[in-house]
Amino acid sequence: MTLNYKDLDAEEIEFIEVAEVSELANGERLFVEIDNTSIVLFNIAGKYFAIGDVCSHDDGPVGEGELDKDQIICPRHGARFDLSNGKALILPAVEDIPAFPVRSVGNKIEVGLPVE
Repeated sequence: MTLNYKDLDAEEIEFIEVAEVSELANGERLFVEIDNTSIVLFNIAGKYFAIGDVCSHDDGPVGEGELDKDQIICPRHGARFDLSNGKALILPAVEDIPAFPVRSVGNKIEVGLPVE
């Protein structure tokens, strides 16, 4: 089972509007809830990323972690994840976290979730 939902085909994704572009300035993050899924959006140098707000190591929140380029460091135990695909990069995490496709349409930001 993939957690990198960016790899799904277009017909397997439903994009949901979550914010306006003006709400997510460069270097900022935004926490949203979609269908009981906690997601963190990031704007890094004008590129948008979206990951599940859960560390695969202990199910704690990861979204408040420190950013290091395109990686997030879990604030609880220091695991690192790649924002572009959710890959676990450093122990204690060994499992990936969800990564979602993001797009901007006009002045809206949309996150893609798998179609149920």
